[in-house]
Amino acid sequence: MSSSKPPSGPQAEIDPNSPLLPADEMVLPTLHGDGRRRWLNPALAQGKYWQRRRILAYALIAFFVTLPHLRIGGKPVVLLDIASRQFTFLGHTFYPTDTPLVALLMLTVFFSIMFVTAVGGRLWCGWGCPQTVYLEFLFRPIDRIFSGTAGKGGKPKAGVHAALQVGRFVVYLVCCLFLAHTFLSYFVGTDRLAQWMQLSPFEHPQAFAVMAVVTVAMMYNFLFFREQLCMVACPYGRFQSVMLDRKSLIVTYDIHRGEPRHKGKSLDPKAGDCIDCGHCTAVCPTGIDIRNGLQMECIHCTQCIDACDDVMRRIKKPEGLIRYSSQDALDGKSHSWLRARTLIYPILILATSSLFVYVLTTKFAFDVRVLRTPGNPFTVNPDRMLQNNFQIRISNRTSGPQNYQVIMKQPAGATATWSDGTPTLKPEESKLFPLMITIPVSSIAGRGTLDGWAEIQDDVGNVREIHLKIQGPK
Repeated sequence: MSSSKPPSGPQAEIDPNSPLLPADEMVLPTLHGDGRRRWLNPALAQGKYWQRRRILAYALIAFFVTLPHLRIGGKPVVLLDIASRQFTFLGHTFYPTDTPLVALLMLTVFFSIMFVTAVGGRLWCGWGCPQTVYLEFLFRPIDRIFSGTAGKGGKPKAGVHAALQVGRFVVYLVCCLFLAHTFLSYFVGTDRLAQWMQLSPFEHPQAFAVMAVVTVAMMYNFLFFREQLCMVACPYGRFQSVMLDRKSLIVTYDIHRGEPRHKGKSLDPKAGDCIDCGHCTAVCPTGIDIRNGLQMECIHCTQCIDACDDVMRRIKKPEGLIRYSSQDALDGKSHSWLRARTLIYPILILATSSLFVYVLTTKFAFDVRVLRTPGNPFTVNPDRMLQNNFQIRISNRTSGPQNYQVIMKQPAGATATWSDGTPTLKPEESKLFPLMITIPVSSIAGRGTLDGWAEIQDDVGNVREIHLKIQGPK
């Protein structure tokens, strides 16, 4: 019977009495070989990249918190009012009828992500993702304060006292409550949120329930799920295999320079620069070994670069054994930023963003949607006039109140009349208004249907043309 080499690393940490067979390869860095959770306590390497990430992280946290409070022209910079089906970006309000604008915006974001990944790998994951920013620069520092490992990280030498664990939980709860309210403000606005905070939760139960659920979800994520969100739940890491190429910038280990590894000082001229100290693995927030090559779990946080550079300086070796590079550059091939992907993506971004700006700047000052009134499709008056009733939904996109007039253009002899008087809308208001179309029966006799066209005009001269399907006797 042949025997295979037992697995190493976290998969080797399996209970010998377990009925489970040990895995031949590591399944996840956060799992032991028998499926138990392997809790990560990454050490902290305070190198140049960490210093830059810390500055950016706290700037992003300030940005995330203050963004709902910012205004452009009296409107929030971002407001996703799902209940009212209104979505405000950069001072412009979009409605569900704005499908082309939403599609162009989403395409622009999608192509931008593809471009950034093709050029810089998972820069977003390690430097800008809220999960990484809050976990690494808010919640892990809290852990280190209560575990006595502030400034250095790693596993505490002794167990954390129960009182400190309770204190940590309370601090987590306060932070998550604050973040949950900030999250809610993106959907209801800061003004409405401020009013709710002064009232009883029973007066706004749905919003309070959303805030409570978000708080619980954040507590679960940052207390328990943590780095597994990046490795298990987030699809971006899996997409990288199709978005990266061999010229993309990634965090990588120079195998040509580092191998063969050795422990301590070596007089062998063929020995590599890697002294197998394990610092790069100890600081990794996802628990991987960067020396195993490009891995889905790597979020390019550069902690391994800072740790390795520190070791290289101490053993009088050049920095950069682990560094930002590309797979082609490591193999000695020429590296060029100009290639098909880095040329096509900017062209697509420019095209979709230009179309977005064009559609946005030429967007009508009001939207109109035609609905037929329920019931009989038509009626014939004693004076032989055919009447069709419609419901017209008008959405005022301007910043001032507007009145709306209707003029029937076709067919000849048809008239259009607002049943309830001239419609008036407040700024950003949307309502249904009944519209009555009358036409002589003789104009439609024998046909059954007739195409009609009308113009709706606001106070400042903006015009929308609408199509009306007029029905009558055959």
